[in-house]
Amino acid sequence: MKPLIAILGRPNVGKSTLFNRLAGRRLALVQDVPGVTRDRHYADAEWQGRPLALVDTGGFVPEQEAGLAAQVRAQAELAAAEADVLLLLVDGRAGPTAADAALAHALRRTGKPLLLVVNKLDSPAAADSGTGDFYRLGIQDVFPVSAEHALGMDALLDAVMARLPKPPEPPEPAAEPAADAEAPVRLTILGRPNVGKSTLLNALVHEERVVANPAPGTTRDPIDTTLVHKGRSYVLTDTAGIRRRKAVGEALEKISVLAALRSMERADVAVLVLDGTEPGVEQDARLAGLVAERARALLVVVNKWDLVQKDPKKEKKTREELKWTLKFVSYAPIVFVSALTGAKVEKVLDLAAGLQDSFRVRIPTPALNKLLARMVDAHPAPIVDGRPLRLYYIAQVGTAPPAFALTTNRPEKVPETYKRYLSNQLREEFGLRVPLQLFFREKPGKAKRAARRRPHARR
Repeated sequence: MKPLIAILGRPNVGKSTLFNRLAGRRLALVQDVPGVTRDRHYADAEWQGRPLALVDTGGFVPEQEAGLAAQVRAQAELAAAEADVLLLLVDGRAGPTAADAALAHALRRTGKPLLLVVNKLDSPAAADSGTGDFYRLGIQDVFPVSAEHALGMDALLDAVMARLPKPPEPPEPAAEPAADAEAPVRLTILGRPNVGKSTLLNALVHEERVVANPAPGTTRDPIDTTLVHKGRSYVLTDTAGIRRRKAVGEALEKISVLAALRSMERADVAVLVLDGTEPGVEQDARLAGLVAERARALLVVVNKWDLVQKDPKKEKKTREELKWTLKFVSYAPIVFVSALTGAKVEKVLDLAAGLQDSFRVRIPTPALNKLLARMVDAHPAPIVDGRPLRLYYIAQVGTAPPAFALTTNRPEKVPETYKRYLSNQLREEFGLRVPLQLFFREKPGKAKRAARRRPHARR
């Protein structure tokens, strides 16, 4: 998982401008008025060849000074729980303020690597003289920058890189599915607010482990819960409800949403909970898309089925409608439950275990190539631009998700329709209800063969 750098500060100090500069593109809305950031903003970046994740948080706008400390503490705790390095951004023209001091105090207490970034110092002279007053905030690592004019960015990013944890060594691929049998099944429970995520978790563990309340937004940060089911260990993570982007307001919720997405990246299986009284709305499809983008296994859980009219045909009709609405993840299993009554909730665990096994499966190469021969015989590769497309060999090159490399004479010409055909056949043959990755490579030695066929130049 990419290390996370969080940008924090009071309003109008240039957080979004710095975020855009570090991300290398204009992503966040920038305007010279307080409180412009009213949505979650996160992006991928890279420095010195290492991928990073950035989050732009909203500024603190306390209605009264007495409420500042509580807001600062809550923000700092959430940022510290997720981020690897914290950037406290201040306005070099305005000088240190009481809000800066309160936030600096809270962030120092997290124990996370903390850099003080003094922004709006738009010349070398200003950079030399504009940081002295800020040392009173108690942060020793101070960096003068101008996010608008890209001054000081290299030194800041070098300092960030020096404080990141070392990247983990890539794990050795498992030889067989049994090698992962002792690994816990890691689930992240996602969904819109008030669809019953916390109630589902409580039903799975058979106790009130997390707060379940009809009011949206009860869950703020991801909560890990462990259990054993049929002799197998599970780690379940309940997350904050993810609303439509325009509906996400306060800074606290933005960090909660980012935490939910990052917890999904740590898991093998994402459990997307839908409200059975209104399943498959636009936001459900967006969340399924986030799961697909991160190539996680997906289990769709239609909750509150006890509230739906008792019609034997209703479940079949709803399943068909969801398969259409979520057709880009049509491989994902769908289960109908009632977290409130406990009906069919254990099926969530059984299906999730099967999905994790598929997610980390390793298929023998001979079995793959027997299937490839049958696929090509049944549905030959098409002729593209007047030349035949040939597939020679297939091998699995990765797991979580399963990844396959196919050797072909024209890798760049494989049509999307034929890629879908190959993926569907792989899923059907090996029971894979998870995302797959296909890579197409040229047959080794193609350049040498082409050189031998090329006529010799005249001397």
